[in-house]
Amino acid sequence: MGARLFNRTTRQLAPTEEGRAYYERCQRILADIQEAESAVTELNADPRGVLRLNMPVVFGRRHIVPILGEFLERYPDVSVDLSMSDQFVDPIAEGCDMLIRVGELKDSSLIARKLAEARRVVAATPGYWKQHGKPDKPEELRSHNCLAYSYLSSGNTWRMTDTDKKEHVVQATGNLASNNGEALLEAALEGLGVVNLPTWMVGPDLEEGRLVEVMSDYLQPEPSVHAIYPPGRHLSAKVRAFVDFLANHFKERPLGKAV
Repeated sequence: MGARLFNRTTRQLAPTEEGRAYYERCQRILADIQEAESAVTELNADPRGVLRLNMPVVFGRRHIVPILGEFLERYPDVSVDLSMSDQFVDPIAEGCDMLIRVGELKDSSLIARKLAEARRVVAATPGYWKQHGKPDKPEELRSHNCLAYSYLSSGNTWRMTDTDKKEHVVQATGNLASNNGEALLEAALEGLGVVNLPTWMVGPDLEEGRLVEVMSDYLQPEPSVHAIYPPGRHLSAKVRAFVDFLANHFKERPLGKAV
């Protein structure tokens, strides 16, 4: 190569600067070859082993648990270890293969793949609207009993954009806040107040008329659903199979941007 790679004496053998650079580059090349072989092996391997998942409580119970049987029947060599939490967890620290999260994602080194979209709606019972009147503008929500979701990244601040792309910011106030969306939904169905929840949660109640949406022409940040997993050069067969399974499921049965 026209370069000295080692300095050699009768007592010592040491790499030169050129030798160290050559060695490190060769290490990377060999690692890439091994990684390529592993990736091909994984692609051809059947999914197997324990798939450790973490997901939000309500979304998981309503939309993931009901279809786990179909996934496990399709991949009989896979078993699922499922934990549920509405707070974001570190998949590496918790030993999770994959997280499912709904809503805005924080910047991180984790890999995310969008699985589905929905939309948020402001709604209450017909009886509540009859008694208190329907708001036409977000600012009018200040006079209503707004039920707040504690884990919303924006807190009690509801942000909406009108057809002219003007943002309206409302500080939602009311006599009930909860870290559980289903608790807020049940309270709203009892006529307690106004909720701001995603269609994947309130869709059936809107369709059946138990809740009535208002201000549908105002847009809110969409609560997208993501699969999240630690960074790596390739995915294990079991994780890739589950991510693809969920993506196909929500493609065939969308959560709905409208109800």
